[in-house]
Amino acid sequence: MTTSIEYSNSALKILFVASECAPFAKTGGLADVVAALPKALRQLGHDARIVLPLYKTIDRAKYDIRPLASSCVHMGQGEENWIELHQTVCDDVPIWFIEYERFFGRDGIYGESGGEYLDNAFRFALLSKAALQVCKDLAFIPDIMHLHDWMSAPAAAFLKTWDAVSSPLSQTASVLTIHNIGYQGIYDASVFGYLGVGGDLFRPDVFEQGGKVNLLKAGIHFADGITTVSPTHAHEMLQNSGGHGLAPALNQRRGDFAGILNGVDYNQWNPETDARITANFSRDDLSGKALCKADLQKTLGLETRAAVPLFGIVSRFAAQKGFGLLHEALPSLLENTSMQLAVLGTGELETEEFFRRLSTRFAGRVGVHIGFSEKLSHAIEAGSDFFLMPSLYEPCGLNQSYSMRYGTLPIVRATGGLDDTVHNYVEATGVGTGFKFWDATSDALVGTAMWAIATWFERPEHIAQLRRQAMSQRFLWSDSARQYLWVYEHALRLKRSGAV
Repeated sequence: MTTSIEYSNSALKILFVASECAPFAKTGGLADVVAALPKALRQLGHDARIVLPLYKTIDRAKYDIRPLASSCVHMGQGEENWIELHQTVCDDVPIWFIEYERFFGRDGIYGESGGEYLDNAFRFALLSKAALQVCKDLAFIPDIMHLHDWMSAPAAAFLKTWDAVSSPLSQTASVLTIHNIGYQGIYDASVFGYLGVGGDLFRPDVFEQGGKVNLLKAGIHFADGITTVSPTHAHEMLQNSGGHGLAPALNQRRGDFAGILNGVDYNQWNPETDARITANFSRDDLSGKALCKADLQKTLGLETRAAVPLFGIVSRFAAQKGFGLLHEALPSLLENTSMQLAVLGTGELETEEFFRRLSTRFAGRVGVHIGFSEKLSHAIEAGSDFFLMPSLYEPCGLNQSYSMRYGTLPIVRATGGLDDTVHNYVEATGVGTGFKFWDATSDALVGTAMWAIATWFERPEHIAQLRRQAMSQRFLWSDSARQYLWVYEHALRLKRSGAV
């Protein structure tokens, strides 16, 4: 699908259905997208709203979340689930919360202690069905339901089964955005009855995969439009090597499939105005960045040395993010250079322990915070000189874009959105915004990091030039929103034609 065609100017009603939305519930970039894109759409004159679970950990008083109504959500096998609906407004975007203690009254979003909840398929199937019921009960009939990853993909199936005819939602189209195709919602077939969509759909081209249910694959089958979060990743997903088993399903829908690069919320990520960092700075005056570096070193127990290059990592600890490469590369880099390292993240226990050991072995040069801190994430972006993102695959990535805005040069593997957003350093001219490598090996990562360190010490004028060029980059949500509007129009045409 091309997204260069002009879209109509008619105002649309758009409901985002998602498992995460910043600042309420966040494990990664999905939450940032769900928070920012509706805001950009409303600024373009469209009525965008959000539905998400009311998790136990969400502070109702802090966000002024108030009760609104009760609803009965009918699921398969005659099960009735009574939910409480709550509401608030954030950045002019109305947000509805689904309260259901049995599924969402827990300490985690997807699981705890490194594992996932065994009933996640049931939990998010209810979210998907509840979103439809809320629309009908509140008489908000969207033109588009914008669904995100496997967690709300079932809504695309519900629209074309439960609500296909004689429903206020029978003309509502669905758009499914795949943020991470590595997570597909593959669960035991026992969940299928709870969906209530008809036994004839438990077949390999719709729900079934190896005797189990694949919720993302079903979403691809039923959605009227499909997107992912960068053009390069869209191309990768159509290949067997990058489709994680779903390349055939996506190729069948490639005429309805587009890659749209994520934007950045520069109200939140702007070194000139960021209240979370020690000192503000700009492309033309980087004196504040030096203060941020010194403060970050102090915060994480690093030696306060301005002349030493400081590398940052802010990430979910998962194999996809290239931590296997980092396990091999970082000890060698720290042994053979004077670099420092600041790490913020949580996830796989093996990686958490790796960084704890590293901080002990290289005390004063490696600082680690296991967990998540919004303030510290901004401090690392602002105070680091380089940012490591050696992902094995990366649909879009946001931290490399945040880093560039703060004059922190990303070191990335050239995959997906990392390849789309970072321009590789040209040593002859100083042109570029970061450093890229292609092979998914620790040798390639070490070589690229050493190249960056050599540039730091031997060509400081190029570091200054790269910073200015990186800080000049803009990835605007308004641009992304206009491309999504074309996808919405395409989805509406497809829905009304009955082609899918």
